[in-house]
Amino acid sequence: MSSEFTGNILHVDLTTSTIEVESPPESFYRTYLGGSAMGLYYILRDTPAGTDGLDPANVLTMMDSLLTGAPIAGQSRITISARSPLTDGIGDSQGGGYFPAELRFAGFTGIVIKGRAPKPVYLWVHDGEAELRPAGHLWGKTTSATTDLLKEELGDSKVEVAAIGPAGEKLARVAAIISMGNRANGRTGMGAVMGSKNLKAVVVRGKNRKIPMADASALGKLAKWGANEIPNNGDMLGLRQDGTQGVLEGQHANGGLPTFNYSAGQFDGYEAIGGPTMTATILKNRDTCYSCAVRCKRAVETEWESRPVEERHGGPEYETAAVFGSYCGVDNIHAISLANKICNEAGLDTIGTGATVAWVMDCFTNGVLTEAEIGFPAPFGDTAAMVRLTEMLAAREGIGDILANGSRRAAAILGKGQDLLITSKGAEAPAHMPQAKRSLGVIYAVNAFGADHQSSEHDGAIEETAGDLSMERLAMLGLNDRLPNDSLGAEKVRFALRTQQFYSFLDTADLCQFVWGPSWTLFGPQDTVDAVKAVTGWTDFDMDELMEIGERRLNLMRMFNAREGLDRTSDTLPAKFYKPLTGTGPTKGVALDPAVIDGALDQYYGFAGWDVATGNPTPDTLERLGLSWVV
Repeated sequence: MSSEFTGNILHVDLTTSTIEVESPPESFYRTYLGGSAMGLYYILRDTPAGTDGLDPANVLTMMDSLLTGAPIAGQSRITISARSPLTDGIGDSQGGGYFPAELRFAGFTGIVIKGRAPKPVYLWVHDGEAELRPAGHLWGKTTSATTDLLKEELGDSKVEVAAIGPAGEKLARVAAIISMGNRANGRTGMGAVMGSKNLKAVVVRGKNRKIPMADASALGKLAKWGANEIPNNGDMLGLRQDGTQGVLEGQHANGGLPTFNYSAGQFDGYEAIGGPTMTATILKNRDTCYSCAVRCKRAVETEWESRPVEERHGGPEYETAAVFGSYCGVDNIHAISLANKICNEAGLDTIGTGATVAWVMDCFTNGVLTEAEIGFPAPFGDTAAMVRLTEMLAAREGIGDILANGSRRAAAILGKGQDLLITSKGAEAPAHMPQAKRSLGVIYAVNAFGADHQSSEHDGAIEETAGDLSMERLAMLGLNDRLPNDSLGAEKVRFALRTQQFYSFLDTADLCQFVWGPSWTLFGPQDTVDAVKAVTGWTDFDMDELMEIGERRLNLMRMFNAREGLDRTSDTLPAKFYKPLTGTGPTKGVALDPAVIDGALDQYYGFAGWDVATGNPTPDTLERLGLSWVV
């Protein structure tokens, strides 16, 4: 590693208003590297067992990695972690943009935040220094208004701001942390954790725009190759052209577009909300993250019912278009963009919010919730009802006060609708269906922070139609054979685990999974190893160590959950996934088989080195990974 690298960690106690700087040794970074693995070291060490997600004692970490801020595509990511007020297990949320790199330029690899400020504050981090400042004048402001006010107050338009909105202040359990007005650390309710601490925002600025690295020339060559390779990679071109929303049509064709709250896999109005339609009608700009040549971020300009959506509010990602669109039976891209704006301004996770709205519509359609209970009719396809429910959830108004807890808690509070939930560990399912991609059923069940589509590679990467590049790269992970479509045998389970471990490394190194990955992305596994070597100077770093780092993060998460009473009995899928899908397309009539899923879980635990009865890591596994201290 470069001798000038410091890797400082900022420790902030909001209760006492004290700030300290830690400079861990190189061995610490080689073990944990960054992201939620590094965050979990401090969370497990400093958060008392049994601490509620909204208790001031819940430690919140914001972690870059050693690669963040390097001049190459796909590295400007940050992971925010704490005990989740939504799932009650570990919370984990990644976000991009310019804030992550700016934190490194400001002199810090991560921030550990404890306690609760007596009054609202914001944390101002700049050029190796940090201070807490009053934020009473910001409380109640939207995320974009907060950003504007802080830039004016600090006299610097180039500061980067990660802020909560009114939803986080009101402790909505689906609250997000927003930067740039449209980049979200969205899942697992980290915005509510910030709100519980009276922490309105973290603001960062660094005048030193370079991070030290061992071999800048090697990294530069890899970065140049990546930029030149984009025209040769259809997936990268698709992301640049239509963003993540460009996959919506393919999801529909495969019967994997969740429709009517996961009741069907195809949506008649799919074309109206798809990527090509957005690009042709309301796209204003193709935005990007620091030093990234892919430019997958959408920025739109439109309006719905005379309510404007501006470029600064970004644009819907695929998941957002699906949850507010096909989940709800809504085929209006303008209203979906407005719902996206509402979430970004209030500071809400779009997946959790949109899926909770869809659950309400499902309950209304099936006579579980009445017009009187909701306040108005809310059938599938009612665009105005979708927007109104989103607003009510953001403001905690009417039934929105209950919905802000997420659909699982809402069902418990109302005492109805449990059989219509699509949650795993309390987290609403994203828009990739295990009925169409079988291995996701295993991952959604075992994943420590609930159903997540970015925790493993999807089945198509290794099934019969997989491309040569995908198979060539997967071979580096010991996955050599194409597998039958729609299979969930032992080898598909091993595929799920191995790619989950690789993705876990990416979330430790805070690398973008649209740019770095095990199969279809711009940079492949060997490129990832080479990038780590170039930045750190760890010349003996190899694929085995990469996978071990990813495995270590998964085991840290699992041990946190085990400490909080979550084990195999929590590794469940919603009952709705076991009911045959309706509608049209390849997945009509398809349902997951409980016995098959249960058998796949047995195989997964065995491959992972976890006890099959409890689903928790064995002592031998923890010792091998250097994690015996966790016990």
